[in-house]
Amino acid sequence: MTSRSNFQSCIGLYIEQFLAHKRALGRRYDVESKTLALLDAYLLDKRVGSLSEVTPDLVDAFLRSRPRARPRSYNHLRCTIGRLFSYLVDHDQITVSPLRSAPRSARYERTPFIFDVVAARRLLALAKTLPSNGGTLDRGPTYHAIFAILYGLGLRVGEVCRLRLQDVDLQRRLLEIHETKFYKSRLVPFGPKLEAILTDHICQRRGELAVEHQDDAPLFCLRGARPINPCTISQTFHSLVPRLDLKIAPGVTPPRLHDLRHAFAVGVLTRWYRLGLDPQAHLLALSTYMGHVDVSSTAVYLTMTPELLELANHRFEAFAAATLQEDLSS
Repeated sequence: MTSRSNFQSCIGLYIEQFLAHKRALGRRYDVESKTLALLDAYLLDKRVGSLSEVTPDLVDAFLRSRPRARPRSYNHLRCTIGRLFSYLVDHDQITVSPLRSAPRSARYERTPFIFDVVAARRLLALAKTLPSNGGTLDRGPTYHAIFAILYGLGLRVGEVCRLRLQDVDLQRRLLEIHETKFYKSRLVPFGPKLEAILTDHICQRRGELAVEHQDDAPLFCLRGARPINPCTISQTFHSLVPRLDLKIAPGVTPPRLHDLRHAFAVGVLTRWYRLGLDPQAHLLALSTYMGHVDVSSTAVYLTMTPELLELANHRFEAFAAATLQEDLSS
């Protein structure tokens, strides 16, 4: 939990209570904590002495002081402080929220780039050739294993970075994921291909470590004993993308690291269609596998691709033909 010293304004204690409330409900609220720290610093700078002085004009001035080029970024800022004020209203600290400004309309929704098997293989092959430099160890094999897990299992990059050697059960082919977005641990099974990659990587890691650190050491580490940072993985990914010679369709944004998670979800849905399975009946299982609290969160990842559209059309045509035949024979 954020320490009291991080919030020093007249509403610092209320921010602490609000964050504690949200975290008790299973929310991490790390990003939101940083957002509220901006409001806390603004109130300190303006020498606001009490909650009653936090007026709509002051809140609007704060929002204007934090320029956000993208509507989504601005709306997140606005929504976070709005939740704080709603909490204060619910707990009888204020009678009405001082937030008056309207959210901004997004001009378009981002269409993620979906890595197919060919593009993913190119990424993995290229990652494997990365040289070790600046004191790093096994940079190529490490990134090969990281990207294989991100694409093959759909994990969040932060979850991958937090993995420890003891979280990998090679006998049962399971990863134990801790400290997820909603503080819920889960088991993620993997297949023989990832088993081979992880076996090689773990053997290498254990050979680098003293016996007393064999279990709690980070699974992915490029130097020292520190786990690899998500930003470092993202930077490496973006450095490789121009070398992949990807064809990006009109309206699709350039690839991001998080698109590997999108690709995993779309790949699973595509396989269901190929196997003749009902996606609706299995969507809850995919949601649980990806660590979502509800199916609607998983649906965000299910981007329609040409192959997926074709498979869905074929299924509908078969359904329509069977229905028509039934009507004709009745």
